[in-house]
Amino acid sequence: MTTTGAPALPAGIAEQTVFRSLFAAYPDALLLVDLTGTIVLANPTAASLLGYTTDELAGLPVDVLVPDAIRPRHAAFRAGYARAPQPRPMGTQMDLVARRKDGSEVMVEIALSPLHDHGLPLVVAAIRGIGAYPRVRQALQRARYSEQLARFGHHVVNERDTQILLDQAPAIAAEALEVEVATVYLLEPAQGVLRVASGVGPLPGEEVGARIPYLPDSSPGLVLSKGEPLIVPDYRLETRFVVPPAYLDAGLVSALAVPVSDRGRTIGALAVRSLRAQRFGDEELRFLVSLANLLATSLQRATTEEQLNHAQRLESVGQLTGGIAHDFNNLLTVIQGNLQVLEELPSVAGDARSQQLVGAAMRAARRSAELTAKLLAFSSRQVLQPSALDVGALIRSLADMLRRTLDQRVRIEVDVAPATPPVLADAGQLESALLNIAINARDAMPDGGRLRFHAEVCRSLDAVREELDDAEAAPEGYVAIAIADNGSGMTDEVKERAFEPFFTTKGAGRGTGLGLSTVYGFAKQSRGAIAIDTTPGAGTVITLYLPCAQGLPETDADAAGQDVPPGLRVLLVEDDAEVRAVVRTFLDALGCAVTAAASAEQALLAIEPQAPYDVLLSDIALGAGMRGTQLAHEARRRLPHLAIVLMSGYSSELLEADRDSPSDWELLRKPYSREELAGAIARVIVGAR
Repeated sequence: MTTTGAPALPAGIAEQTVFRSLFAAYPDALLLVDLTGTIVLANPTAASLLGYTTDELAGLPVDVLVPDAIRPRHAAFRAGYARAPQPRPMGTQMDLVARRKDGSEVMVEIALSPLHDHGLPLVVAAIRGIGAYPRVRQALQRARYSEQLARFGHHVVNERDTQILLDQAPAIAAEALEVEVATVYLLEPAQGVLRVASGVGPLPGEEVGARIPYLPDSSPGLVLSKGEPLIVPDYRLETRFVVPPAYLDAGLVSALAVPVSDRGRTIGALAVRSLRAQRFGDEELRFLVSLANLLATSLQRATTEEQLNHAQRLESVGQLTGGIAHDFNNLLTVIQGNLQVLEELPSVAGDARSQQLVGAAMRAARRSAELTAKLLAFSSRQVLQPSALDVGALIRSLADMLRRTLDQRVRIEVDVAPATPPVLADAGQLESALLNIAINARDAMPDGGRLRFHAEVCRSLDAVREELDDAEAAPEGYVAIAIADNGSGMTDEVKERAFEPFFTTKGAGRGTGLGLSTVYGFAKQSRGAIAIDTTPGAGTVITLYLPCAQGLPETDADAAGQDVPPGLRVLLVEDDAEVRAVVRTFLDALGCAVTAAASAEQALLAIEPQAPYDVLLSDIALGAGMRGTQLAHEARRRLPHLAIVLMSGYSSELLEADRDSPSDWELLRKPYSREELAGAIARVIVGAR
């Protein structure tokens, strides 16, 4: 039957056949549903989408295709629709879900076409699975990636074990991107290798823990050298780098790798590989970059926390040693002072046995003073006298001395780059630091070896950037002084504790464990840093980074060799009675006229406008009363031409005084000899005239 004016079907083709064929071939799923909600007829597309056969769908209540959670709401909607059916096109609702036979769910769009106006109590439901839509698939993909990133972010916040996070990152990448291989590489710059830190689906030669050469013509090497992501559409067509045969043997075709960076410095790479070509696009790239950034943040946090804990341990030891040094140096002042006086007594001076005993005691006292000085050097509580130093001359002089004193099997080399600028450092402390490192290097080469000194303008501060960030950076730049040996090297555990005071790997009686800790303190106090690069069995390189001294004037020689004028009038202020007695004995021997006081308050009573004093010699810590620095300021106000010498056994007090005092004051560290006291007094007298 045809409608007048409508095109006629070709001869021999019935309308019923056309409509049945159209129903069967339609690309959307079609269900014919009666007023009771029962499926009367289903096309093959519906069967495929919903996981049934067409015969199984026929006679099935349509409610079976609705997820349990929304079934009551759907029943109410269907009842209302049956009372007033009307067409509803696709696209009016985007959050519909159909339940398949196996219980899984699929996102769909549904159009409803009631046939009541055509005299049929039926509704045609056209169902379209939208999971295959490009925009929907992309949205689902983004949602999956976001969920995986949130999952890893949760682990980053709550997990402190970096290896667990390293293991989770490639696992999450493999799961989210549905790839067969995912690997994290971390750079070990000292050895020039990449360490396989973690991975999923490892390949031969790239098992977790393996170390592979850091080569720019490899895929991870290319990522690290350029610091940029790398997409490989097809390994078989790759020309930018050499593809390992193991990749092709495993059937891998495409890859994506992104850098793992820490404060702008590339420290590793995160790579994924797939058996399918053209597998990775912009969405995958954005996901992997975000995952690598989260991983880098966790590694950076772990490094920062480790450095903070280490610094806190060192600071605690520094505070302890600094406090002990004050009392210990007072005791040493008494011991050394009395020994010096005793040594010069006629009854002792003419007795060889007595001289031998006094000499042994003096040597022990000096060693004790040196030990205290090392502790103070570690804790950055020593007074430094920095000046512009010719690094090359200092190293060559030290090397000449070492060639005469070290094992002759140790070959010493010196390499100072041309135009290396002078450094700003304390000459004695720098020489002592280099000597400490050299002695450690010798001990690491019991059968001989090579000890190499190298100095040049610093090209990169990556190894010590965290240390230098905590201090005021030197605008004039740094000089790197490296001391390398080819000895036994250090394990990671030994390297971690190398700067701790009293830690030593040497046998009993062969070391105090203060060598490197002293060097550490000296470097930090000099506004520099220190780094260790070591491999067990392959040697160690210790590098000092010291600020350049370009443009600084040469320091003048001091007045240490001048004599103390006879009859010099000295006001001595010292709260420790035994120290006061020793110092008074020294001053008497120097021909000074001494007035002694036990406190600042007592000293002020003696300082009148016409007081006949030339020098104030005062301890800084004077018990519970006024400090020596306050006394000196008040004394100078009353007597403008009074020369000032401050002394202390606690070097942090001297540091504070050094920052807050006029340049013509002299600071004297306990314990000191009579000659050192005479030199300090001579210098301030020269400055006061």
